[in-house]
Amino acid sequence: MSFSKRLYEIRTEKKMTREKLGQLISTSGAIIGKYEREERTPSVEIARKIAEVLEVSLDFLVGNTDQKLDSSILDKILQIQQLPNEDRSHLLYLVDNILQNVKAKQAFS
Repeated sequence: MSFSKRLYEIRTEKKMTREKLGQLISTSGAIIGKYEREERTPSVEIARKIAEVLEVSLDFLVGNTDQKLDSSILDKILQIQQLPNEDRSHLLYLVDNILQNVKAKQAFS
């Protein structure tokens, strides 16, 4: 899916007007409309700001992936990366166990 279609889809899904999105990234609603109609292409920096405001990854917004990532989860991952190695290892061990447990439950249901 193209950037313009993803932009429109996510913006409307979040019930955000073009004007509001434009305001949040310091541009106009008319410019957002031009992005959505493929009359204009945003710079990488503007696309990054749009992704941040819409709470999706830039990769998802530009169509490099179809996996919509929750920005709050991404924030937690970044925080985990900042932890000391021992704490990070313990936390990842717990996450692995929980994921394994969920998969087992799904397999047996």
